[in-house]
Amino acid sequence: MYPDTDQMGTVHHANYVKYYETARWELFRSIGISYHSVEEAGYMLPVTRMNFRFLKTTHYDEQLRVITSLKAIKGVRIWFSYKLYNSNNELINEAETELAFVGRNTWKPCVAPDFVLDAIEKNKNMENGHP
Repeated sequence: MYPDTDQMGTVHHANYVKYYETARWELFRSIGISYHSVEEAGYMLPVTRMNFRFLKTTHYDEQLRVITSLKAIKGVRIWFSYKLYNSNNELINEAETELAFVGRNTWKPCVAPDFVLDAIEKNKNMENGHP
């Protein structure tokens, strides 16, 4: 999108955060978990760590595809990995995020709710956005 580009005409690095957040929740949505349902159950999932590897630039009006995988879930933490491809199927960015389950009202770390753990268990090797 045009507002996502910088003065050089390339997608500004800050926008990758938005792309990956959307991709992460679409992955969850594909197994029956909405972020709204997590919040209603009394949990929040703040990002605690991000790591990006910028391989190529991308430009305005480029069609992008994100492949999102759940790497692990342990205790209060959950890890996702992402691969971002351009319309030529070239890998342009790789990323990982770590999030923590916290109480919605207390912000204290807590174990993931059972409905999330059950959905993940039923959908092992979760990946969304296959090439």
